[in-house]
Formats: sequence, C-alpha cells, structure tokens
Amino acid sequence: MVIPHNPNYIHHTQGKISSALLREIVFGLEDGMVSTLGAVTGIATATGSQFSTLLSGLVVVSVESISMAVGSYLSNKSEKDTDNRKLFEEKEELHQYPEDEKEELYDMYVESGWPKEMAKNMSDIASKNHDLFLKEMAYRELEIIPDVVDYPIKKATVMFFSYLIGGAVPLTPYILLPINEAIPVSIVFTLLGLFLLGIFTTRFTKRKWWKAGLEMTALASLAALIGYFVGQLVDGLMK
Repeated sequence: MVIPHNPNYIHHTQGKISSALLREIVFGLEDGMVSTLGAVTGIATATGSQFSTLLSGLVVVSVESISMAVGSYLSNKSEKDTDNRKLFEEKEELHQYPEDEKEELYDMYVESGWPKEMAKNMSDIASKNHDLFLKEMAYRELEIIPDVVDYPIKKATVMFFSYLIGGAVPLTPYILLPINEAIPVSIVFTLLGLFLLGIFTTRFTKRKWWKAGLEMTALASLAALIGYFVGQLVDGLMK
C-alpha cells in the first residue's frame, strides 16, 4: 500500500522539530532579544557606561536564561504529572465501572458522527482490549495521547539555549562597538533578529514570510517599547 505523501505538507516534513519544541524555541529567542534589549538600552542611556551595560546585560541574560529553563521544566513537568494522574484515574474507572465507561465511549463515538451501529461495534471491540479501551477514553474524554512521550528536561534545555542566543543579539554590539554606536546598532540587530525569527516560523506555518516577519517585529517591539518607557517613568519618579 502506497501512503500518500505531499512534500509541501508540514506534517510530512516536521519530524525533527515538534510543535512543543518550536514553541520553546520561538518563546526563548523572542523573549531573550526583547528583554535583553530593554534592559541594556535602558542602562546604556541612563549610565553611559559600557562596562555597566555589559555587566548588567550578562547578568540579565545569565539569570533569565536559567529562570526561563527552570520555568519551562516545572510547567511541562506539572502538565505531564497532571496527565499521568488523569490517566491513572481513568484506568481505575475502566476497572471499576467497565459497562458505564463503554456506554460513555459509545456516546462519544456517536457525538463525533459515527453511525450508531458502528459506534456500538467499536465500543464493544475497544472494551475487550484494556490498552485500546484506555487509549480511546484518554484521547476522546481527556484529550490525552498516552503513547506520546514528553521530555520536560529536553524542553528546558531548548529554552535555555534559545534565550541565551536571543539575549546575545542585542548584547553583542556593546562588546564590539563604543557605547554611543552600540545603542542604535543593538536596536537594529534586535529588530532584524525578530524579523528573521518570524520568517523562520513560516517553515512550519507556511504563512507569507514578510507577514510573519513584520508581525513578530511589531509585537515584540511594542513590548520592548512599553517596557522601556515604564522603566524610564519609574526612574524619573525615583529621582
């Protein structure tokens, strides 16, 4: 049997990067660029000191990359633990109330559009196979796919390096250039980085590259501007 295969469809070509990992990559890179840009620009304009700006930038990137990685690990592990608990409870219900669960599965098949006779046959077959029964109930009632293996540590590692790389974009000009030149170059580098990140996502979304690039740049820039002006406002109030 020949399996239909269209190389233009992302579900045939997205094997190396899952949607979950893509989320960590985009989140880490975007937040790394925006947060670091806001921090170093504010410090650079306020102090005029290249050393203070670099030191503060390195501290921000180091601390935030670790914090983001830990946050990613804890949130993904909590989600995984919750799903495992739900599966355990569902397994108990299948053991204690098999007929009620079979009737529930039948109802879900019918609600999904299956003919009643076929839904009855399917629920009868599933109820005789414990693994299949659990898999069907997990998918249809809990919206969990039991066989999918989740790796919180892997996601946390991806988040860590993504944030680190993103943070390096606005920080690098302060290493290479005098501070007065580094400020505008850092802003331009970051805007370019955000635009390229938006383009990168179209590899998976198949959106128009320029729309994705502009959207990423505009929204992230808005966040950076708000953060910068809030920082300036607080600084002014404290003086």
